[in-house]
Amino acid sequence: MADKLHMQKKPASSKQSLHPRNQHNGNYDLAALTTATPELGQYVFENQFGTQTINFAEPLAVKALNKALLYHHYGIQHWDIPAGYLCPPIPGRADYIHYIADILAENNKGVIPKGNTIKCLDIGTGANCIYPIIGHQEYGWNFVGADIDPVSVKSAKAIVAANETLSNNIEIRHQADKGRFYKGIIKSGEKFDITMCNPPFHASQQEAQAQNMRKVKNLTGKTNQKPSLNFGGKNNELWYEGGEYIFVKAMIEESQEFAASVKWFTSLVSKKENLPAFQKLLKYLKATDVKIIEMTQGQKISRLIAWRF
Repeated sequence: MADKLHMQKKPASSKQSLHPRNQHNGNYDLAALTTATPELGQYVFENQFGTQTINFAEPLAVKALNKALLYHHYGIQHWDIPAGYLCPPIPGRADYIHYIADILAENNKGVIPKGNTIKCLDIGTGANCIYPIIGHQEYGWNFVGADIDPVSVKSAKAIVAANETLSNNIEIRHQADKGRFYKGIIKSGEKFDITMCNPPFHASQQEAQAQNMRKVKNLTGKTNQKPSLNFGGKNNELWYEGGEYIFVKAMIEESQEFAASVKWFTSLVSKKENLPAFQKLLKYLKATDVKIIEMTQGQKISRLIAWRF
């Protein structure tokens, strides 16, 4: 293992909770969200328990919810994504931002550093640009978002350009080399406080489609709906040959080349069984500090691995 290894878990009492600073703890305030974004209203209905909700298997409803959340909580007036691209659940995305803020605070006398002197790199920012949006709006950080997909790059750039609060604080760059993560993105002499990545965790398109079908069945009880109609996501967003293990392994290996440019590297890890191999690799590469942080969103547990050299 590296010189230091930290494993952080939430207390059992907070198992169902998001990060304490996450604005999305508790149920959605659909009344307030509909007031903020009236188009959401057409998707809101009362379920059998007398609770107002939306159909989370309906992509237009989820997209409208995201628009409302981004406007109501983060002041984002214009947000849109191309049809078929990943429409992310914002509460979980916000959690990642808050946990990396905690990591940065540890080396800042316990105080979360704020403002655009803090520079972050989001690997695979996607068409939605969610992480840079939340990171800047919550903490004022400066972001570079990188992606291999030209359509995602164009979409993310359009979101940034359409919101004055983002336009001077987020830069979107195209990664021309599909086999690299940092090379071609981090410029000579450029320094980052932290990098982040939400890697594709399926090993094939078939595996991704099977998972989407399971999501559809869980939400609707139906098995005959097309997954592409319910859960967006292009190939590079959902799957990578060899899956999450090969993706993160390659990222860790390349990160050593950029040890002088980045203070902290981080990535989400969906599959717990991959962690020991990553820890072993980081020890071999002589990482000086490794952290594994558990994040819980409802019944779902994911992990954040962070390392530095």
